[in-house]
Amino acid sequence: MSHSMMTAQWNVDVHFEEDPEHTIATATLHTPDGRRLSGTGRARRNPSDRPMARIGEEIACARALSHLTHELLDYASEEIEANVHRGAPVA
Repeated sequence: MSHSMMTAQWNVDVHFEEDPEHTIATATLHTPDGRRLSGTGRARRNPSDRPMARIGEEIACARALSHLTHELLDYASEEIEANVHRGAPVA
């Protein structure tokens, strides 16, 4: 029996807002049905540390992606519930 492989691609955009001591990252995903999901992460530089914007971006981005992960899981749960109540098969 032959199974065909489906492929899909989802892109996440990450936007940063920074000042010398704080970095805020927003990770945004648009689902195939057009819903916009986003997660936010923050990082704060210790005043005694050297300024290294990249490190703040990495930490804030990781936190934003973690938040986005939870938003996507909530979204998937809603989709499962909607399909179960309609009696439609869950894809």
